[in-house]
Amino acid sequence: MVLVGAHLRGSRVKADDRTPRADRVPSPVPSPEAPGQLPLFLEVAQAVAELSEHKSLRSFSLPYPPRAQRALDRMVLHCLALGQAPPRGVPELLAWCARRTVSDPVFGVPDTLVAPDARLVDPVGRMPTRTCLELASHGPDGVVEQRARNLLGVLEARCGSAERFLRCRSFLARHPVVHQHHRFQREWDKTGWTRVKNLYRPVPESMLSAGLLLRCSNCGLPALLRDGMEPWAGPLFSGSETWCESEECPHGTPLTLTRDPSHALVLDRSLRSLLALPYAVEQAALDELDHVAIAYEPLPGGISAYRLRDVASPARTLYFYDRLQPALLAARCAAPEALSAGPAFVVIPERLAHRADYRATFTAALPEELRERVTLTTPQGLLQALRSPLARSQATMPGHRPPSTADHDRRDDHA
Repeated sequence: MVLVGAHLRGSRVKADDRTPRADRVPSPVPSPEAPGQLPLFLEVAQAVAELSEHKSLRSFSLPYPPRAQRALDRMVLHCLALGQAPPRGVPELLAWCARRTVSDPVFGVPDTLVAPDARLVDPVGRMPTRTCLELASHGPDGVVEQRARNLLGVLEARCGSAERFLRCRSFLARHPVVHQHHRFQREWDKTGWTRVKNLYRPVPESMLSAGLLLRCSNCGLPALLRDGMEPWAGPLFSGSETWCESEECPHGTPLTLTRDPSHALVLDRSLRSLLALPYAVEQAALDELDHVAIAYEPLPGGISAYRLRDVASPARTLYFYDRLQPALLAARCAAPEALSAGPAFVVIPERLAHRADYRATFTAALPEELRERVTLTTPQGLLQALRSPLARSQATMPGHRPPSTADHDRRDDHA
């Protein structure tokens, strides 16, 4: 079957919803996947993530990459089974991802996995949402997280020592965007840059607003204006007509403008999502540990995880995340390779912990055998969680300082 896609160039997509007629009742049971095949919604999420890496989601035409073509073919068959008109090509499928929520039957995302009002493509920025990237990281075939782990693994091997790797990891987390003028600043780490510069690339067209690069001053990540809007001289602030890659920064946050984006580089998006985003949580929690002289050491692999230097066994482990979907986070924590033995403390931002259903959804999604071992907490609540009766019964609070390599890295972080 050959599907010819409409071209999306310039303004927002105009494809219609193609909602079913009243006499067409969607089947409540989606067509089953073939053995070993990803669920359709995961394949669509991975296709959206891949497409955005190669070209703007505002403009895409034939030939489609294999993953996108496969997702489109499966969506066509799925829609026919539901009695709905299928998308006419990848551009229309992307338009659905921006306009329809994941609860729409065409996507079939279980409401126990993702909040039903989430979307796969942001309607303002026309970029994959964080929910999309979290879905694309889900399970053993999660492409976004696997890419981040692979990149950090190669960097760790290339650094040759834990101290050099920690410094490079800190550099990456604190510099999601690098501009040429940064290299002339006194605090610029020239040695570190030579080790990590291959993890950066030129700013893609999809991240530019009228040829200019915007960044959120709160999270430091790229930002965009709604289609057709151009940055103007003077201060810019986030709002309903802007998109910030973190999706969580408050309206009214100043946006910085770079008029020569050809002299800027952006960190690989998998590392922006999985290293730079949770870095603020990691640093806040480690500050709390430093304040009371609790020692810790990073776990191998580079993703935000530390082991407390306990004198008792099993050791307690800290994991730092900034993920919007608590059920997906619980699934990540429940993966066999995700948690070390012993008590685990999953530290998330305060803003997520204060959501009414975040904790309850996370706990409900955890396997029952992990609910006593995994504690969801925040940087401000970490010490109390560590001193809880359960934590005290399983490990002893240490009283000495972190090793010199960790201290060195922490001093560099606060320079």
